[in-house]
Amino acid sequence: MTRYKLTLEYDGAAFVGWQRQDNGPSVQEALEAAVAGFCGETVNAHAAGRTDAGVHALAQVAHIDLAMQPPPDPGTVRDALNAHLRPAPVAVLAADIVPDDFHARFSAKERAYLYRIINRRAPLVLERGRAWRIPAPLDAEAMAAAARLLVGRHDFTSFRARECQASSALKTLDVLEVVRTGTEIRIEARARSFLHNQVRIIVGTLYWVGTGKWQPADVARALAARERAAAGPTAPPEGLYFLGARY
Repeated sequence: MTRYKLTLEYDGAAFVGWQRQDNGPSVQEALEAAVAGFCGETVNAHAAGRTDAGVHALAQVAHIDLAMQPPPDPGTVRDALNAHLRPAPVAVLAADIVPDDFHARFSAKERAYLYRIINRRAPLVLERGRAWRIPAPLDAEAMAAAARLLVGRHDFTSFRARECQASSALKTLDVLEVVRTGTEIRIEARARSFLHNQVRIIVGTLYWVGTGKWQPADVARALAARERAAAGPTAPPEGLYFLGARY
């Protein structure tokens, strides 16, 4: 067996998420079908982050094992998978041969997500399905101040979905930055791992701060409450992007 690390880009609008499910097409299913079409092998693709329905990826990392002998070179794997992925909105940006002990999920030392807000009155046309449009004015500086209160090691129970299956809500958030450029507000989060919906709930909570409904101190109180109902809404999935993973 030869293990290949794959870097993927995809439009999450077409999928029920990364993980294979019975209620619609998944990115995992599309990738595994492409492998079968390429070489006839049945594989189980593993990803660094199990993105939800509607969430996009700029550099998702996955790995697969191929039994082909001799092992095809990475460029051949990349091009063949892309040919078999069409017309699904998924592209293999790169393929690399990695050691057998590499694991896309468990070897990752850091994962990064980006959330995009377009803060304008006019509806989205070119960015439709690619960002969260918020017509009301947002105070990005207040959002940034609130974000800084969440950086570090905390119990993030208030910022995880009720159906989250993680054994512990204790996580270390290494980076949470809010930057405005014109009408776009970009929120970047980096951590070794995240809870289910953690980034989207954080964004929804920062949205309340941006509108003036909450002050930054309210975010600290929500964190201390350790109760999902204490935090803000879950931001829609179309603004979220898996940026990449560090190994």
